Amino acid sequence: MPPQDETGTEIETGLPSAPGDAPALVPRLLPARPRAAVLILHGGREFGHRPSRPWHLAALRMHPFLWSLAAELRGQDVLLARVRYRLQGWNGPHADPVPDTHRALSRVAELAGPVPTVLVGHSMGGRAALRAAAHPGVSAVLALAPWCPPGEPVEQLAGRRLVVLHGERDHVTSPGDSAAYVRRARDTATHAGMALVGGGDHAMLRRHTLWHRTATAAVAHLLDPDSIPDPLPAESYRATDGFPVL
Repeated sequence: MPPQDETGTEIETGLPSAPGDAPALVPRLLPARPRAAVLILHGGREFGHRPSRPWHLAALRMHPFLWSLAAELRGQDVLLARVRYRLQGWNGPHADPVPDTHRALSRVAELAGPVPTVLVGHSMGGRAALRAAAHPGVSAVLALAPWCPPGEPVEQLAGRRLVVLHGERDHVTSPGDSAAYVRRARDTATHAGMALVGGGDHAMLRRHTLWHRTATAAVAHLLDPDSIPDPLPAESYRATDGFPVL
């Protein structure tokens, strides 16, 4: 694949494009020598065996995050890409977005070598990002309104950083489930924190500017935690009952 010229144009990876064999990685920024990577994982459905398409609403909702991150990361030698799923749904024990994410991470390794990678996932994509954290390339996960059912594993977060943002008024996925997940993850992850978006909904449309700004700042911090300030309050990483509201 030719290097991205940093105009922001998405490019394909040159792999087969048949519906069941489409490339799992669609870069937005591809520097000649990436030092790190950020992958975006959109939401989906609990069950759905139809092909996932880039014009579906769940995928389109993540475009503003891609634009904001591209503006922040351009010129910083960070590969920025979205993960393309084969199917729309999680589909029970198949957890279909997870192998798609592994395929995308393997492609990152082919293009950039063993660079630290931050996964940014919304809803079902948040669950997939958390599961895929077991991949050796993953250094951190930013989960946006993630789907975290009780019993979701946390062991794969060992040595990783975790940040969760969840809308206070989310009626699709549970802020309480996310909070319980973060508390359990603290025994495993290097750091695990959470903040609520006051008045925020599942689609991240209410207070969208805050969602985009905070997510972008959180990714910058996760890429360079020693130099870039954390946009979340310190209580996000200490709270045992209620988490701070932004």
